[in-house]
Amino acid sequence: MSIVEMKVPVIGESITEVTLSQWLKADGDYVELDEAICEFESDKATLEFPAEAAGKLIYAAAEGEDLEIGALVAKIDTSVAKSNGKPTKKEEKSPVPAKEAIAPIAESKPSSYAEGHPSPAAAKIIKENDLKDVKGTGKGGRITKEDAQNAVGSEQSAVSSTEPGVEKPQPATSSFSRNTSRKKMSRMRRTIAKRLVSAKNTTAMLTTFNEVDLTEIMALRKKYQEQFIAKNDIKLGFMSLFAKACAKVLIEMPDVNAGLDGEVLIYHEYADISIAISTPNGLVVPPVKNVESKTFGQIEHEIKELAGKARNGTLTLEEMSGGTFTITNGGVFGSMMSTPILNEPQSAILGMHTIQQRPMAINGEVKIRPMMYLALSYDHRVVDGSTSVTFLVKVKQLLEDPVTLLLDI
Repeated sequence: MSIVEMKVPVIGESITEVTLSQWLKADGDYVELDEAICEFESDKATLEFPAEAAGKLIYAAAEGEDLEIGALVAKIDTSVAKSNGKPTKKEEKSPVPAKEAIAPIAESKPSSYAEGHPSPAAAKIIKENDLKDVKGTGKGGRITKEDAQNAVGSEQSAVSSTEPGVEKPQPATSSFSRNTSRKKMSRMRRTIAKRLVSAKNTTAMLTTFNEVDLTEIMALRKKYQEQFIAKNDIKLGFMSLFAKACAKVLIEMPDVNAGLDGEVLIYHEYADISIAISTPNGLVVPPVKNVESKTFGQIEHEIKELAGKARNGTLTLEEMSGGTFTITNGGVFGSMMSTPILNEPQSAILGMHTIQQRPMAINGEVKIRPMMYLALSYDHRVVDGSTSVTFLVKVKQLLEDPVTLLLDI
């Protein structure tokens, strides 16, 4: 018997532990070289673990188990050969006379390991809705998030299309549920929790507020949206405008763009702006790099690409690393005002909120304007109060007069 031990590889410089989130092959299955056998969930991303040899798979760890780098995950018995998709012991070949040569048996091509296997986002939807027999339309038959969402819609339609005149059973009102359930936090959720508590406890965090009149921004988007789409093949959104305004002011005010490493301040001559993205597994903040040097179209495309990868669980560690400043938009969920928590080791984070039509005094007259509250949380060890207020005022001025942003004046 020849055994190959599969151990947790070195994934990233700062990652010391992973969670075995899901087996992709069953215990005892025959696996090919480089075929994905399981998924690891790290602090930042979900990664597939490929087989290092061909043979019979033998589990050495369980789903949901936390494993340190170098820990044993599985073993592969390379003395086992595949026969009709099933592992069998290899036998010594005996010479066969030419006249008695046996014609090769046609084997059916094994299906892809991804067939019928859900992505992390799809798996969450399937589990929450107790779905059965979801058909995968992704690469190799993989079940995508969209497949799971469509299955939920189909099931709901089937439930709602009951025969007319048949009353639906009503829930009993005489008793109340007192059931509880326990579920282990995902590794990403645990990491988010630790970092948020660390940011709250180790930084001198304060928040300053202002409000911005988005009349001119909305007029700009309405006037040039079709031309922008024709040129860039994507819509001009609010996020690229906010990111570009912040990047301009960050270069002018390097303290807000700095990070603290012990007792050393690290200043950046570029603006890598992390965009907070909500996913089924928690909040991730991949950065759009060198925002100060990119066009609005390039920024919009990068945000769209990062958001798609984040929600499908395909962000790489490289795409998750870095960032000198963060923007989070609670307005998409209806938040009117909040105090965002710092994304360490960054020194500041901008919170966007919902746009509301409010009466404002404009040149002695009351007018209805689209207004948004802005919140800038900052580390007072790095950024002075006057600096934070000035930064937010400058961002406000650029957004209220976007021509100055476009002309870089």
